[in-house]
Amino acid sequence: MAQPTQKRHPRHFPVLITQAEPKSAASEAYRMLRTNIQFAGLDQPVRSIVFTSAAPGEGKTTSVANFGVVAAEGGSRVCLIDSDLRRPTLHRVFGVTNTRGLSTALLHNLPLADVAQPTRTPSLSIVTSGPLPPNPSELVGSRRMRELIAATATDFDLVLCDSPPIISVTDGIALAAQCDGVVLVIRAGAIAHDAIRRATEQIEAVKSRVLGVLLNNVDLRRDGHYYQYYRYYRAYQGYYSENGHG
Repeated sequence: MAQPTQKRHPRHFPVLITQAEPKSAASEAYRMLRTNIQFAGLDQPVRSIVFTSAAPGEGKTTSVANFGVVAAEGGSRVCLIDSDLRRPTLHRVFGVTNTRGLSTALLHNLPLADVAQPTRTPSLSIVTSGPLPPNPSELVGSRRMRELIAATATDFDLVLCDSPPIISVTDGIALAAQCDGVVLVIRAGAIAHDAIRRATEQIEAVKSRVLGVLLNNVDLRRDGHYYQYYRYYRAYQGYYSENGHG
C-alpha cells in the first residue's frame, strides 16, 4: 500500500485523513485495505490485527488509527487498542485521556470494555495504553493479554492493536502470536530491505500471518500517477515477488 504524507495539526500530531478528507485518495486507499483484509479472511476469519513496523517513525500509529475509522464506517464494531506500553500516542491522536487503559485492565483483571472510550466515529472505541508499566514485554506477552484480546474479539467485530516496532523490542512479536494477522507498515525510502525481511521472518516464526505490507509516506506526484495509487495494496507474497525479494 502507498499513501501520501499525512497533514499535521498545530500540536504536531497527525490529522486523521479519513476524518478530515473522507473523499481523498488516501481515505480510499484505507477503504481498499479494509476490503482486501475482508477477502483475506474468507477461509479463516480475521478478528484481531496487529499494526506494527520494523523500526520507529514509520507511521504505524497513524495507519492503524485511520484504518480503524474506515473499518467502523464500513459497519464493523471496532476496538482500537494502544498496545505500545513504551511510547503510546493513540490517546493524543484521538484527543482522549490516558489515565486508565490497557495496563489498568491487565493489572486489575478488568475487561477492556470497562476502560474503553468512545470516539467521534460511531462504532469505534479506543483503549488507551493507561499508565506505563515497568515491564511492558511481560504484560503484552502474558496469558492475561491473550485472554483480553480473545474476549474483546467476541464483543467487537474487529480488534486492532498498535504495537511497538518489531526489531526494537519483543512486544510486537508477542502480540503477533496472539492475533489473527499483522499489517507491516513501512515508510518509503526509510528502511533497508534486509530489515523488512527480518521483521517478516520474526512474524512468521510465531506462526502469525502477514496480511499485507503498507507503504507509507509516498509522494504521489513524485513517485507515480494518481491511478497507480489504487494499486497500493499487496499481500506479503506479492510485495516480495514484485520487488525481487522472494
